[in-house]
Amino acid sequence: MNFKTTLISVLFITLSIPINAQEVPLQKTSLVGNRIVEFIPKGFDKSKTPSLILASEPKSKGKVPLDWTLIPEFRFQNNKAGAVLNLQGNISLYGGGEVTGPLLRNGQSIKLWNTDTGAYSVEGGKRLYQTHPWVMGVRPDGSAFGIIFDSTWKAELITNSDQIIYNSEGALFRVYLIDRESPQEVIKGLSELTGTIKLPPRWALGYHQCRFSYDSEKRVMEIADTFREKKIPCDVIWMDIDYMQGYRVFTFDSIRFSNPKRLNDNLHKKGFRAVYMIDPGVKVDKDYDVYQSGSQNGVWVMKNNGEEYHGKVWPGDCVFPDFTDPKTRNWWGGLYKDFLNTGIDGVWNDMNEPAVNDNDFPEDKRLGTMPYDTPHKGGGNLPQGPHLLYHNAYGRLMVEASYNGILKTNPDKRPFLLTRSNLLGGQRYAATWTGDNYAGWDHLKLSVPMSLTLGLSGQPFNGPDIGGFLGNTDGDLWANWLSFGAFMPFARGHACAGTNDKEPWAYGAAIEKTSRIALERRYRLLPYLYTLFYESSKTGLPVMAPVFFADSKNSSLRDEEQAFLLGENLLVVPSFAKKPKLPSGIWEELNLIEGEQNDKYQAKLKIKGGSIIPAGKVIQNAGENSFDPLSLYVCLNEKNTAKGELYLDAGDGFGFEKGDYALVTFAAERKNDTVLVKVAKTEGKRNSSAEIQKINVNLLLNGKIYIGSGTLKKGITVTLK
Repeated sequence: MNFKTTLISVLFITLSIPINAQEVPLQKTSLVGNRIVEFIPKGFDKSKTPSLILASEPKSKGKVPLDWTLIPEFRFQNNKAGAVLNLQGNISLYGGGEVTGPLLRNGQSIKLWNTDTGAYSVEGGKRLYQTHPWVMGVRPDGSAFGIIFDSTWKAELITNSDQIIYNSEGALFRVYLIDRESPQEVIKGLSELTGTIKLPPRWALGYHQCRFSYDSEKRVMEIADTFREKKIPCDVIWMDIDYMQGYRVFTFDSIRFSNPKRLNDNLHKKGFRAVYMIDPGVKVDKDYDVYQSGSQNGVWVMKNNGEEYHGKVWPGDCVFPDFTDPKTRNWWGGLYKDFLNTGIDGVWNDMNEPAVNDNDFPEDKRLGTMPYDTPHKGGGNLPQGPHLLYHNAYGRLMVEASYNGILKTNPDKRPFLLTRSNLLGGQRYAATWTGDNYAGWDHLKLSVPMSLTLGLSGQPFNGPDIGGFLGNTDGDLWANWLSFGAFMPFARGHACAGTNDKEPWAYGAAIEKTSRIALERRYRLLPYLYTLFYESSKTGLPVMAPVFFADSKNSSLRDEEQAFLLGENLLVVPSFAKKPKLPSGIWEELNLIEGEQNDKYQAKLKIKGGSIIPAGKVIQNAGENSFDPLSLYVCLNEKNTAKGELYLDAGDGFGFEKGDYALVTFAAERKNDTVLVKVAKTEGKRNSSAEIQKINVNLLLNGKIYIGSGTLKKGITVTLK
């Protein structure tokens, strides 16, 4: 059935039913991109459901194709809107953003109400910290579609095998459907609507070390010094809430962190960056300048009676910025100036669901946030509305304000911002992690499908708390987790207060060696990772992808959630994986560090036939020179050819936007007993030859390694003897 006959059928049914029934007819449909269709139900009102998901307002590009068959059905009753997409055939469903449970989402349901949920304990893990009203379906022939429910109202998302159901607790909304030839093309369509990540600074791709909390300048420097003394690569030390004066945001403890500029300068001298936490809750304290300033500027969320809304968080009674108001977002962004001028490199926005610990709600005893009817003033293109509308967007609006404030303070640096709460499309402003997980094997294994699903939902820059945040971690669990966690897009070890030490050296000499090998492997792959992040910033494709991306027609790969891909060309098989389902074809084992083959914890790496992967030398932080020399790992396909890319720029700043970058494409071809590896093309104005003086080629063929060396200009010949 084509679009015309399907639409006529839907309209005939909806218009012929009683006026008080649930179904709502379509008011408008239009093509808004390549195989992207917008559906607007009759009665939709932007002032009731504004879009905080889309990067910009879509523009009509013509009529819907006549062969279009994906038609959502809208419902509205008791002031609650929903939509259903009926499915035909054997469809594999994915998405939903930050979710627990399996990668394959058929037969699953989640609650979209951002919640502080330690160990994913609220509602059995059905309700987490973020909202992604998005589902992707993959058909048996490998073609795919995706659906966005453009709403922030509290909702439930149900992914049955024959239906995708979205039931909200608010007004009517728009729906966007993408129908393309592959899952990858659908993800690109998602990014066309919701935007992509900004290219992060190169240091953000290194290893991060965190604890709640490293409680003094002295302890922070002890951690930093130990990394360097033990030659375990690391780029970032994180400061959790105990650096603050009584948990007042934008302050420093007068005794334990009395000179933050000195601390940050000392970290910088040792090649570290410093990231500090900022929560939205501002302590109610008339002597506190942030509270004074916010009160004077009228930025707080107010109750219906006109009084300040107060909720208890870490400092006790807190007020909360009303980020729906542009004036509030500008005020909040301005607070970062003096804060960042102490030398802080990145910011961590936490507790921004927003989490509130003291309220008892008739609607939901475990709501843990503001009451549903708490008003938000809106402004600009956002209308006034209740917390029921804006709750799921609160963190998203906060990180927008933070990002813009950070960028304004340091306009020559790329902001690095991490958030716990977010909304579909919020990847434009912040990276994320999967929240307060638990130190157990179930959460170790769960971290893979969780990160994969975030990547399939438009957020490629993500990862778990390696080792587990809550609970004690033993050496075996740590080693298993880090050895594959080192290949996830965001790699950070973290630990909760009251738990044991969870640094790489905390478990004895043997686990310390395992940790060093795992992180040295990551740092050798930084050139490849950085290239993947550049590509993701352009296309929206995930850095970490499910193995079915290697062959979307192979139904046996659809539920594989142990192994994963890094880009298209590198397969990661964690040591915990039992009988993983792997793609067919040529995949040669890739070893990067001496001794890794004899370490039972290390994940297996396999390079795809037809690919060239760039790797650097072992470095201790991303600011060191990776390309002395550059290594190219080459694996030929059945046609005896291979290709790959390397992206280079300054590692920070925005010169790349003006052409100060190099995107080098390498090509390899076998002729008889020799393989020639050369530069096929180069984009950008940056002189890659000046940075890469020597290239070592490692040709992997039938389990053997053949070696050659040379320069970019002349190319490298490898002899197969």
